[in-house]
Amino acid sequence: MGLRDHAVLMVLAKLGLRASEVAALSLDDIDWQLGSILVHGKGRRQATVPLRHDVGAAIVPYIRHGRPASACRRLFLRILAPHVGFASGCAITMIAKEALERACIHGYAHHGAHLFRHSLATDLLRSGASFAEIGQLLRHQNTDSTRIYAKLDIEKLRELSLPWPGGVQ
Repeated sequence: MGLRDHAVLMVLAKLGLRASEVAALSLDDIDWQLGSILVHGKGRRQATVPLRHDVGAAIVPYIRHGRPASACRRLFLRILAPHVGFASGCAITMIAKEALERACIHGYAHHGAHLFRHSLATDLLRSGASFAEIGQLLRHQNTDSTRIYAKLDIEKLRELSLPWPGGVQ
């Protein structure tokens, strides 16, 4: 379970996938030669994303030593029999919530899997990535979906603000 959960958390944190996208991943979606993963996203859209080395390094031990023997082609399987893939992203969200609880991380509007996606976008924004780049990574169809992350970078928002009429208050 530890190897599976670590791999799940790495996929969430480093690739910014949604819980449902992680649950839907299959062994066949990973192209080890090209270093990519086929993601089955919202609205039946598919996208190929780069497989980061650190994410691959978390997935390999799970496949080799932690994944139960099963005919199921889903990447992440239930620990208890029957060893099948998760029915939805709810199990991925629970894995994320439990990890956040163990780490004593509280007080965020987003709990569970989405916090990892949100944190990735926030870190990219603070590192100087553009909204277009972040939107492309997160596979947003609309730029308004990416703009929600702007409120988190107060210093950059201050640079955009106009001076108060009549001086400092």
